Amino acid sequence: MSRLFEEIDSQPSPLGEISLRRRRIPALGDRDIYEVKLGEEFLMSSMFVEAEEALSTLGLAAVGGDRLDVVVGGLGLGYTAVAALKDERISELLVVEALETVIGWHRDELVPLGKILNADPRNRYVHGSFFDLATAPQTGFDPATPGKKFDAILLDIDHSPTEYLNEANAGFYTTGNLALMAEQLRPGGVFAMWSQNLPEEKFEALLRTVFETVNSHVVSFYNPFLSGESTNSVYVCMKGAA
Repeated sequence: MSRLFEEIDSQPSPLGEISLRRRRIPALGDRDIYEVKLGEEFLMSSMFVEAEEALSTLGLAAVGGDRLDVVVGGLGLGYTAVAALKDERISELLVVEALETVIGWHRDELVPLGKILNADPRNRYVHGSFFDLATAPQTGFDPATPGKKFDAILLDIDHSPTEYLNEANAGFYTTGNLALMAEQLRPGGVFAMWSQNLPEEKFEALLRTVFETVNSHVVSFYNPFLSGESTNSVYVCMKGAA
């Protein structure tokens, strides 16, 4: 393979062919850029990780207490999970990922952050659909402890609350299903979610039907392809204390 490009792995998945690639762009310096594609669609890139990390930092900043139990929905390239583990209050982190191939990339350390996640005893991968587990509070996210409650749930799967990685995910974004997920939060717990778009008023209103407080944050970062700034959003919602 060219030193400038390598396809590390490509596997079939229920959503289509998923591939992991590594490239270098000389104009951007001497660094490897990791990319994930689903079919012909780019899902993620290690070039743009600021908002994925902000999902953890903003979400966990809103959580009080110590010995936190946290769920991350969507493993991706691992940036949200690694950012969460920087919080020393984390007792256990469950990373829920529907695609076994993506978990395998981390377990086999084909992606740089796999080594960090594998070495941290607080981290555990859960192979399953976040949306199925979120709406089944009697069993919940932790297969080892059915019905377990969490201090924070951090979600980064769909492109936005109105643009879905899989059309089947659309049904999650309702008062009823968000409320089922919120049952898995302890009182005062936090739900935070990443979006590639600016905050959407309709979604904020929907979140307020379930959560006591809802705050939206715009995360700006430099995009070299635009020679300027791009933006993503993070919604941070807090469950009532009682």
